[in-house]
Amino acid sequence: MKPNDQKLISAAPAVRKALLGWFIKHQRPMPWRQKISAYRTVVSELMCQQTQIATATPYFERWVARWPDFKSLAAASEADVMKLWAGLGYYSRARNLHRLAKEVARLQEIPRTAEAWQNFPGVGPYTAAAIASIAFNEPVAVVDGNVIRVLARLTGHRGLLKNGVTAARYFSPLANRLTAVESPGDFNQAMMELGATVCRKAAPDCVACPLSKWCVARAQKIAGEIPKFEMKKRTTQQVQRALIMKGRKILLHRQDAQARRLAGVAEIPDLLHLNIKTKIAPALVRRRTIGQVTYEENLIEVALTQVTQQLLLRSAQWEWVAIDQLDDAAVSGPHRRWLAEWLNLSDQPKRGRRT
Repeated sequence: MKPNDQKLISAAPAVRKALLGWFIKHQRPMPWRQKISAYRTVVSELMCQQTQIATATPYFERWVARWPDFKSLAAASEADVMKLWAGLGYYSRARNLHRLAKEVARLQEIPRTAEAWQNFPGVGPYTAAAIASIAFNEPVAVVDGNVIRVLARLTGHRGLLKNGVTAARYFSPLANRLTAVESPGDFNQAMMELGATVCRKAAPDCVACPLSKWCVARAQKIAGEIPKFEMKKRTTQQVQRALIMKGRKILLHRQDAQARRLAGVAEIPDLLHLNIKTKIAPALVRRRTIGQVTYEENLIEVALTQVTQQLLLRSAQWEWVAIDQLDDAAVSGPHRRWLAEWLNLSDQPKRGRRT
């Protein structure tokens, strides 16, 4: 370990005391903290992967009200699971959570270690450590983006990091040396909370930080500059989608259950899937970013007469969904919003609307 890492480890007892004292006073109220269990921890951790806490919170509350434990979730249908998850994005998490519940429900005893939790679908090192430390008090560190940022600044790490995975691997030994043995779950949550609310990516609030006296980055006035990651190449893609009505129903395309992305989720169909070519200007143009790709989606009104009925009959992936049932259907969040916009346009059709 580097000298700054060693200094931080030497000060670990004082660091833990300061951080936990701050956490008791300043932690944000979250429903999964009010009543801790393995199930509630698993649900919250999978929901909060790649999703802001404010967005995930109402989903979590609805989820545990519907399925309060592994057994009840295991007995749910995949369609119901996807419907309740709809709008939260990254739908593989919902399928993994459902599969995980089925596997846990078959066990005689719920696993208690991070190592054991990594055998379940959708559970990597970070999620496994969170489950084991919060629900079962295993002294293992959680190393997410917030924790990486806190540790990088505390130690003044100036090196270029390739990505989050390599950064987590690099900082894990230090994080495990710092983790409180007595209350590892609280310590891990405190580290993540500190990174989310004080040691922020932009404009870190060093004055309010309980660990500022040990922070090399603050002393060197470089907190806002680190950690540094390699730049990722971003691309833009154009997508043409068809808005097709039949009475009070709209045509949607549901992804195959084995699809790599958005499996089992319905979206506005791509013109290419329908083998339709048109030069009509889009009724709406909306954008969404998935990973490093920004999709510019052109929503074009297409007459039902342009659709080959035999094509629709050949696949179960095409669905006519009633307008008043869209909120209950497993439709991706962005597409549900865009459909509502289009349907609510009082002067429909208007062309070329842009965000």
